[in-house]
Amino acid sequence: MGKVVLAISMSLDGFITAANRRPEEPMGDGGLRLHDWAGGEDERNSRFLADAIEKLGAVIAGRTTYDDSIPGWGANGPTGPARRPVFVVTHQAPAESPSGGVYEFVTGGIRGALDQARAAAGDKNVCVMGGASVIQQYIAAGLIEEIQIHLVPVLFGGGTRLFENLGAAHIQLESTEVIHTAAATHLRFRVLSR
Repeated sequence: MGKVVLAISMSLDGFITAANRRPEEPMGDGGLRLHDWAGGEDERNSRFLADAIEKLGAVIAGRTTYDDSIPGWGANGPTGPARRPVFVVTHQAPAESPSGGVYEFVTGGIRGALDQARAAAGDKNVCVMGGASVIQQYIAAGLIEEIQIHLVPVLFGGGTRLFENLGAAHIQLESTEVIHTAAATHLRFRVLSR
């Protein structure tokens, strides 16, 4: 069985979106800067992304992430042509979704979504990729086994923080990989204890 991995891009000051989020700017003003590394020309970034997709069996996202991202993702989802299934944690499925899309809407909470994602992923990884509330719920429940942060050299000063609402207990991590590029520093941690 694969691992449950949190993978997300973050500003140096801890934000996964910039300030002033709105429908026409779902990542906030200048927030798309967090994803520049994925489409850049540095081969190390391309290899990191390709390796992650190769090991990936399924994705979990929250409803806000789905709603904000569907115009860019389309029917294929965040993995593009790889078409990995995406399990969207929601209270209610949307009235419409792209025809032939990779999306499954789960109203049974984070554990229900994880059970379905693990079944679909087989021996590959399940990636919890957003938004902040869903990620925080998975961390607080002790369900994340690995954390991958793509640390982007920018300070937003405001936006959506990733590591909030986790409770008072310390979470012990072990650094297992660091790949530095000009566009992002890729940090990989094993979650040791909660």
